Amino acid sequence: MGAYVLRRTVMAIPVLLGTTFIIFMAVYALPGDPIRALAGPNQAISPSVAQALREQFHLDEPLFVQYGLYLRGLLSGDLGTSFSGRPVAEIIAAGWPVTVQLGVTAWLMMATAGVLLGVLAAVRRGSTDMVILAGTTLIMGVPFFVVAYVAQIIFGVQLGWLPTSGTDAGWPLAYLMPGLVLALYGLPEVARLTRTSVLDSLGAEHVDTAVAKGLPRLAVLSRHVVRNSLIPVVSLLGVSLGYLLGGTVLIEGIFNLPGLGYQIYTAIPQHDGPVVVGIGTVLVIVFLLVNLLVDLLYGLLDPRIRLG
Repeated sequence: MGAYVLRRTVMAIPVLLGTTFIIFMAVYALPGDPIRALAGPNQAISPSVAQALREQFHLDEPLFVQYGLYLRGLLSGDLGTSFSGRPVAEIIAAGWPVTVQLGVTAWLMMATAGVLLGVLAAVRRGSTDMVILAGTTLIMGVPFFVVAYVAQIIFGVQLGWLPTSGTDAGWPLAYLMPGLVLALYGLPEVARLTRTSVLDSLGAEHVDTAVAKGLPRLAVLSRHVVRNSLIPVVSLLGVSLGYLLGGTVLIEGIFNLPGLGYQIYTAIPQHDGPVVVGIGTVLVIVFLLVNLLVDLLYGLLDPRIRLG
């Protein structure tokens, strides 16, 4: 098991380097001058001050030199400093709890509803199956921002059940509506994969044997069908958790949630590259760690995987 963990960890290193470099390069290529943006649209900045700031943030260096300096700081735990003078680590520490609560809330909704609907669609072939498939197809076809605004109008304004923005109501109340909107766009894939996997397991010989022995239907489903169907679903759910934690930018913007996505949302127009790169790096690391945990869980569910 130790060799399996080491192998998967080593494989994550080039992924981390590649993705962080792409983020760094994308920020570097943004149009506009970040130093000029510091002064605001209607304020001037002297050439000497602008040059001093460029030297301070190494903006006068080539791209690869800047990236090398960033990696050197990253190895020592330094995520850099925003152009406003605030440490990026401090910005992340302030926004991280909001993003985690939103991502986990959405993931729990998606995982629970997706697996239950997938199992139900597999065991209730016919009208129930068609309704679930049609519903998931409809969800996939509606833009998420439309769902977000409709949910705010209905559940927040008209019915008054949930807050429409901010985190003043605390968890879970403030996160139910944005979490539901975020969960809806991973739910169809989870439900369909669960349905397909359960259908494959229902046709297996060991399931027929269990039924022939007279085991109760619920016991057959829980012990022999659902458990054997979990491997591909667990993989998808693990990847989805990473995506949910990193894909909350627009949702946090719509619902005014001060998380990491909202920090990126506000940093890009301000050309605050250190904030975008620092938060992007942390999200990539979290994504890789989640996938490593999924790989380990894979190995526990099926020992043949870690021995391969």
